[in-house]
Amino acid sequence: MEREWMSGGFAAGDGLTIDGLGDVRRAPAARARTAVEGPVMLAVVGDCPAADQELRGALPAVRAGRWGELTRWPGSYWVVAASGRQQFVCGDLAGIRAVYYTRGEEGTPWATEPGLLGRPLVADLAWLAARLAAGQHHWPHRSPYEQIRMVPGGSGLLLAPGAPPQLVDITDIEPVDELREGAERFGRALTDAVQLRVRAAGGAVGADLSGGLDSSAAVVLAADAQAVHAVTYTDGHTSGEDMAFAARVAEHTGIAHTVTTGAGEQLPFGFVSGQPTGAEPVLEAAMYAMDTAYLRPVRGLPLHLTGHGGDIVLDASSSCWVRLLQDGRRREAHRQVVAFARLRNTAPGPYWRALKQAADLGRSGSLERAAEALERGTITSEAAVAGWSWCRLGAGASWLTAEGRHQVATLLRQAARDRQPELADKFDQWAALRSVGASARGWAPYAEALGIHPVYPYLDNQVVRAAFAVPALARRGLVTYKPLLRAALPQLPDWLTSRRSKGSFTAQRIAGLAQHRDRLDELIASSPLAADGLIDPAAVRAALAQAARGQSATVIADLHQLTVTCWWLTSQKTTLEAAC
Repeated sequence: MEREWMSGGFAAGDGLTIDGLGDVRRAPAARARTAVEGPVMLAVVGDCPAADQELRGALPAVRAGRWGELTRWPGSYWVVAASGRQQFVCGDLAGIRAVYYTRGEEGTPWATEPGLLGRPLVADLAWLAARLAAGQHHWPHRSPYEQIRMVPGGSGLLLAPGAPPQLVDITDIEPVDELREGAERFGRALTDAVQLRVRAAGGAVGADLSGGLDSSAAVVLAADAQAVHAVTYTDGHTSGEDMAFAARVAEHTGIAHTVTTGAGEQLPFGFVSGQPTGAEPVLEAAMYAMDTAYLRPVRGLPLHLTGHGGDIVLDASSSCWVRLLQDGRRREAHRQVVAFARLRNTAPGPYWRALKQAADLGRSGSLERAAEALERGTITSEAAVAGWSWCRLGAGASWLTAEGRHQVATLLRQAARDRQPELADKFDQWAALRSVGASARGWAPYAEALGIHPVYPYLDNQVVRAAFAVPALARRGLVTYKPLLRAALPQLPDWLTSRRSKGSFTAQRIAGLAQHRDRLDELIASSPLAADGLIDPAAVRAALAQAARGQSATVIADLHQLTVTCWWLTSQKTTLEAAC
């Protein structure tokens, strides 16, 4: 699969020009469709089924600067528009279609890949350390590279000669009061996101089928419109319940279904020789051997459906109860928290206290508190603490050196002053959406190498808008798991939507850490993060040894993030040196 890209301004790129936009270039593989009326011009680049008449009908929105209206078609695409001296560019709400930019003497070049900006790619080690210690969601405008910024998902970039670049909001959420009111709209949006694509494919399509609700629902919808070949991965560590549900969905829909049984060579953290590096570190890099094995049967099909992102749009976190506290609805919050904890055999007290603290501190206060803890060196892993937090310092924070803690604390204090949602549920849902969008974006080079064209229907703009229009509190089911899905798609079988469990790859990750422990230890100790004195390899080594023995599951997520970051930094350095 050929990659798609665009660049604008004086950014590098020797692709094709887009009619009416002389300084915008695109890859030959990137499909572009345009509408022009005098000085007003609109182009959509990528996977967009809008008819030419619909594009022409959007020109008044370009003229009036109603930029969000240009992102309401199904599909996954970039938008470029011009009106007079203004130029506007954006990707999607989740950030799968990224836009990067930088400042230069001649203006603001932008591109969909950092390497097209004509600037040396220097890894921002302090930000990578901060992402490990506190999560990436505090800096949605930063990229892994120094002096290269990213347009956050949900925003667009507005450029005019002589003016600084401006980020504009394109979220355009139309809220509803309750689940029932928004369910029908969500069901239509998700059905269109799946079925418009598979019908346009002109033949059998591939699909992930893990047995979870998200991929299963996408497969059921797709099977109503087109032949589907679903693939499932299993091994000695996989949940038997997942496998049983995947088989039942395949039987229910009558689709082709291939199950691949993995072995030791498919365990995570192998980092296969020759695997792609990509423009940023992503967790999926550690799973490349597994992906290579189970996706082989659907290689070369016109598209491949995934359930990626379903957790974000169908569910909500306990931040919705922090929002109740912020709104002064303490009694209602307490009642729901106690009920939720007791249904899951968890002590409600610690859970409730954590949520109250989050409401009292707010976003800025939580970041300031985390920065103070880093500078004092009083870091204790909060991974096992119940409840939701604006800023959780995990095990990764305890691996920082004094210099690393200082640099991360500085970045957290800067983030505390940035403009972000101050309501807990809004902040959390957009942070989570951008995180899964980054994951999908980062997997693109792996998909290209594997001959897969991934499609993420749960992350379509209109699907996201329909989901986020429903209050987070209504999407957070106490008894029913993902109640929005059941309400939106009543045709799904009850045995599927009544499932409350969810599989994970924790057991595979533990086994992979054990199998590759020595190599990972060497990788981390020799990484630029260690060489620059930001992380303490001895502290990581101790955590790695514990996790590999299965003694500390709480650090696995942070070890996963650290290992892929170190591998990416090492591979990126090698690639750049070879290019030079």
